[in-house]
Amino acid sequence: KWRIVLPDNGRPWKDWKQASTFYSGNRIQTTKYTWFTFLPQNLFGQFHRLGNLYFFFLVVLNWFPQVEVFHREIMMLSLVLVLLASMIKDAIEDYRKYQYDKTINFTKTRVYNQ
Repeated sequence: KWRIVLPDNGRPWKDWKQASTFYSGNRIQTTKYTWFTFLPQNLFGQFHRLGNLYFFFLVVLNWFPQVEVFHREIMMLSLVLVLLASMIKDAIEDYRKYQYDKTINFTKTRVYNQ
């Protein structure tokens, strides 16, 4: 299976070295996370949702005995389960993007010069 790349950028390269330097990291990357940034970025994205902030607010309120409505552990468990399910979904989705990017980046290409 071949990818065919036709240059149509309007600027012909006079020197191959100049072109290879300019496009040295020419690869497709659609993944959102790395191994190190998954947890902080995902939690940051999760707490931008109003529902998750609401449940987090309820968890914090339940730690004060005067305002406690539910059991602390039950409220925290519901928030953790929702966050964990979303994290697993995002991790699977990002891994599939990584696999697809890998197959696209390692396909053979045929480049036609103008």
